[in-house]
Amino acid sequence: MAQRFTLGEIRTRTYKDRDAWWTVWLVDPLASRLVRLVAPASWITPNGLTMGAFLLGIASAACFAQGDYVWLAVGALIFHLSFVLDCMDGKIARLKGTGSVFGAWLDYVFDRLRVLICAIALMGGQYAKTGNIHYLWLAGVIIFLDMFRYLNALQMGKVKNDMRRRLEAAQGEGAAAPLFVEEADAEHPLGAGVAATAVDSRGEERPVVDVYGDFRSKFGAFVKVRNMLVRQRIRAHLFSGIEFQMFVFILGPLTNQIALFTILSAVLLTAFELLLIYKLYTATRSYTRKLAEIGVTSEAQAEAVAAAAGVEEVEQVVDGEQLDGVARPAAAAHN
Repeated sequence: MAQRFTLGEIRTRTYKDRDAWWTVWLVDPLASRLVRLVAPASWITPNGLTMGAFLLGIASAACFAQGDYVWLAVGALIFHLSFVLDCMDGKIARLKGTGSVFGAWLDYVFDRLRVLICAIALMGGQYAKTGNIHYLWLAGVIIFLDMFRYLNALQMGKVKNDMRRRLEAAQGEGAAAPLFVEEADAEHPLGAGVAATAVDSRGEERPVVDVYGDFRSKFGAFVKVRNMLVRQRIRAHLFSGIEFQMFVFILGPLTNQIALFTILSAVLLTAFELLLIYKLYTATRSYTRKLAEIGVTSEAQAEAVAAAAGVEEVEQVVDGEQLDGVARPAAAAHN
């Protein structure tokens, strides 16, 4: 008999600790109920939902290409449904334990292709209707920013992982574990969202080294807002790739203000990406100071120490997003 899940179980086992506000408010309530409906069906698989989301994305693009408002509105609704299915594949994978590395790759690649196809269709349809070449430039902006956002996220994750493993190796056995989880505990008495301890690569709890102190000292008000958002399961990166897509492919077509919402979303996404880059920059400065205190004076030396300690980076890909990896001894990395 097929297993049935309650909404409470689905929320507990599939909701991310922090997610985009669009997902938390406008997707999860519907997606969780649809997951409850389809989860008992064995033929409903994460990869099948990923394919379904992509096909709906193509249908949305076909509507956008028509250019008229009615078709734009239909395309926007289909795009939102496509995103709901895209969220459901990860929930089904987590709920039933049926996720795979290939599925994560499929999800990620199809997401990028969906944005590419919809951007060309939406702006191409407006150009065909109005003859305004600015729509073609906006298509290029959408494609570039979507590419930059996700490439930047992948590279930032790699840099954080490199800093973590090098710092952990340089500190050696029994030293404080490095911390790169900016929002570990929003209720911490320090009021900065920093946990007092962390579990290291050996499963031992140790004091943490916080590399984000410089950023928080300069943006105290932002930290307070961040902690408030975290309590609502909303991540502080308020305008990410998700919100960018929803503004461009849903709000723009629904309001028939495509250029306005595209420009607005481009400005907001760029601003938040620059904030993330600055945040990473302050973390790298703290990391360099900490290495100097230990006696490691160069990145080459830090890498040599990590290699000698047998600590390597392990990357995790879930739901098409590159997550912060974990550093652990090489001997355990392939277990």
